Amino acid sequence: MTAPDKNVEDRAHFDRAMKALESQVANVGAHVCIDSTARRAYAREINAMAQKLESEALAGKLTWTEAAKQAQETRNIIMEIFRRRSTPVGRAMAEYVKIRGHSLNELVARHSARHYGENAVFKNLTPSQKNVVYASIVKSAGTSHQPITTMLSRLSHAGRGLVIISLGISAYNIATSTDKVSAAGKEVLSTGAGIGGGIAGGALAGLACGPGAPLCVTIGAFVGGTLAAFGIHSLL
Repeated sequence: MTAPDKNVEDRAHFDRAMKALESQVANVGAHVCIDSTARRAYAREINAMAQKLESEALAGKLTWTEAAKQAQETRNIIMEIFRRRSTPVGRAMAEYVKIRGHSLNELVARHSARHYGENAVFKNLTPSQKNVVYASIVKSAGTSHQPITTMLSRLSHAGRGLVIISLGISAYNIATSTDKVSAAGKEVLSTGAGIGGGIAGGALAGLACGPGAPLCVTIGAFVGGTLAAFGIHSLL
C-alpha cells in the first residue's frame, strides 16, 4: 500500500470513528431524560472535537490513527457513564448523589453555600456563579472516583466537553430521580453533616429556589452551565 493510499484509509478510519461517536451520543436520549438544549450542546461539542482533531492531523501534530483513537476513547467513556449503575462510573455517581439522599435542589443549595457562603440563595446568583455551582456538583459526583479521573486524563481536550456533558446529564438524572422519590414520601438515608452544621434537607433545599420550591433547574441549564464553567475554571 502506498503512503497516499494509507493516508486515505487512515482518514476514513477517523471518519468512521467520529460517526460511531455521533451514533452513541444520539442513543443517549433513549436511556435518560435529555432536552433539546443538551442535544444541541452535544452536537456543538462533537463538531468542535471533529474540527480540532482534523486540524491537528492535517498539521501533522498527530496521525489520523491517533485522532480516531481519541474519538473511540471518548465514545467508550460516554458508553460507560450511561451503562447501568453497577459499573464503577455508575456506582460513583449514585453513591455521591442518590445513596446519600441529596435531591437536586439540596445539591444546588449545598454547592451554592460551599462557594458563596452559608446564606447564599441560588436563584439570586449571577449566571456565571450558577454555572460554577453546576460544575461543582458534576465535579464532585463524577470526578472524585479514580477510574473516571483516569479515563479523563487519557483524553485530549478535544473530547472532554462531550464527557463533561455526559457526566452532567447523568448527575442531573440521578439527582432528579431522588427528587421524585422524596416527593413520593419515601424516606431516603442521608449521611454526614451538611454545610452550616447539618441543616435539615428541606430547609437546605429551600436555599436553592425558595421554601418548598419544585425542581427549579432545567437539564439544559444545568448541562450548559456545567460545560461553560468547566471551560472557564478548568475544574477537571
